[in-house]
Amino acid sequence: MAAKTANVTARIQPEIKESAEAILEKLGIPVSVFIDMTYRQVIAKNGIPFELKAPRSIASRDVMTDSQFNAIMENGLMQAKADDSRTAKEVFAELRKRG
Repeated sequence: MAAKTANVTARIQPEIKESAEAILEKLGIPVSVFIDMTYRQVIAKNGIPFELKAPRSIASRDVMTDSQFNAIMENGLMQAKADDSRTAKEVFAELRKRG
């Protein structure tokens, strides 16, 4: 086995580092092992080992006009009154089909 002598240095937001390291600690995985595992997956996959997608833009209340927000709320109210809904199980099944 080759000796581990290379270093990796990266600057990230402290909150991100703390959150990730807390999860890794719960899993019993040292940060250096996680980095090694990730690098090995990059090699094995010959690329990023997970899907990278730009999220669809979802308008939040702070960027909507009052009329846009009111239209969305009105539509939701009409759907609720008409009992136009599906179970979470149905919605997730449809999302899985879209893959």
